Amino acid sequence: MGSSQAVTVKYVIRARFEVEGVVEKPDVIGAVFGQTEGLFGPELDLRELQKSGRIGRIEINLESKQDKTTGTILIPTSLDRVSTAIIAASIESIDRVGPCSARVTLEEMQDVRDARRRAIIERAKEVLHDWTVKTTPGTDEVFREVSETLRLARVEKYGPEELTAGPDIESAKEIIIVEGRADVINLLKSGIQNVIAVEGAKIPETIIKLCREKEATALLDGDRGGDLIFKEMLQVTNVKYVARAPHGKEVEELNPKEIEDALQKRVLVEKVKKQRPKILVPKQIIKAAKELEGTLEAVLLNKNMKQIERLPVSELAEKLQEMKDVDTVIFDGVITQRLVDVANEKNIKYLVAARISEAIKQQLGIHLLTFAEVKGV
Repeated sequence: MGSSQAVTVKYVIRARFEVEGVVEKPDVIGAVFGQTEGLFGPELDLRELQKSGRIGRIEINLESKQDKTTGTILIPTSLDRVSTAIIAASIESIDRVGPCSARVTLEEMQDVRDARRRAIIERAKEVLHDWTVKTTPGTDEVFREVSETLRLARVEKYGPEELTAGPDIESAKEIIIVEGRADVINLLKSGIQNVIAVEGAKIPETIIKLCREKEATALLDGDRGGDLIFKEMLQVTNVKYVARAPHGKEVEELNPKEIEDALQKRVLVEKVKKQRPKILVPKQIIKAAKELEGTLEAVLLNKNMKQIERLPVSELAEKLQEMKDVDTVIFDGVITQRLVDVANEKNIKYLVAARISEAIKQQLGIHLLTFAEVKGV
């Protein structure tokens, strides 16, 4: 089973690879584990080291051009210097990735603690300087701070439904639509006053009317609730743009910089409608994801994408431990660390669910996907 321990990183191995052909990240990961396995016994086996928390998540960055693939391998470790050096040398011994010949070259052995110490020393110098030159704020600054507090916008009610809104909804040419009252308050604190809340799963008539009259941007939570409200808005409003909080975060939790970033990354709704599926998976997975939504059931597929069993989600973890030849699990529920660990033990390739828990330690070789990702919504 995978370890849930956090890796206290001491060193980072950075290597560069060149492959004579087009390969993908799973191919590189497979080569890293497969071609180093058994070289120096279980004490230095990458899988065992990762399970015990002495090696962290291996990161692969790559790009393919003109029938060649190049990229980098990053391996964080908490091992001693000798063991880390042996791991680095073993990575250089990789000569194939998938069916293609390859060459791996060690670029750097970084001591993370040295870099951290240098950063702390430089920051300490800045702190000491600022502390030394700090003076009492001038009169103009005091007046400015007080007046900003007095000008803080108040929450208002708007429309027949008395929706929570900022004071500029009526006069603004552009508006921002959020999910609830707490979202409105958070945006007002950030100086955004042309904001109004939906306040429920059903889109109010006032919101529908505003979207016809003004340029509207929907700023929604980065979770399944946000997905559902966005789907509803697509059906009944003319909202022009959509922006999302980071995955797993709600708009009410965002600081001013995160709100600004989210709004800057807004996209045209028309572009979202035309997007192809974000994740390329077998059509059997997409079909099962559509059929399972809202059922609280799970479907197990083998390597040939044939259904092995259909069962309630409540029995999934226990049943998986007893079964063999399962390649893909699709279920209307939440991917938890327990399920990830069982899937890792059983060499399961895909876990597809309604959503993914935030407290997940990703296992190499397992694809964790949501229904929204495989369906491209």
